[in-house]
Amino acid sequence: MTSSEPTVRPATPADRPTVERLWLMFRHDLSEFGGQLPNPDGTFRSERLEAAFSGSGDWAPYLISRGEHPVGFAFVRALSAPIRVLNSFFVVRGVRREGVGLAAVREVVARHPGEWEVAFQDDNADAVRFWRRVGEELAPGAWSEERRPVRGRPDLAPDVWVSFRYPSS
Repeated sequence: MTSSEPTVRPATPADRPTVERLWLMFRHDLSEFGGQLPNPDGTFRSERLEAAFSGSGDWAPYLISRGEHPVGFAFVRALSAPIRVLNSFFVVRGVRREGVGLAAVREVVARHPGEWEVAFQDDNADAVRFWRRVGEELAPGAWSEERRPVRGRPDLAPDVWVSFRYPSS
């Protein structure tokens, strides 16, 4: 295993405390783009975290590690729908730009072949570059991008959605 190759595995209830700590870092990173502030207890909204660990067959949480170090997570939703959604994806800053994120996305989507979508914010330049690269790497020349309003949040800029099929065949 090279230094950039992560281990991706389904997150178990025993992993939840680790994923919760990673979730705080994720939400902190995103707060820059939506202006969300922590709750009075220092946590952030966690509906997606709750859903991912709900035991619903329509969600799948994954823990991303490099060696013994947890370095990220991925939450997949809509597993029973025609289009799966990479609902939340996070890699800690200490391993960004080392290939960890791309390798992790590839592993997660390979576990659920078919149509995929992922949303991100246009203001997040790193996410824009990353998700466009994911589209091109996983579905060369066969991915698309569109802007969609954020449901129930007319005050926010539209999300950018990347769509692709994996494997791209």
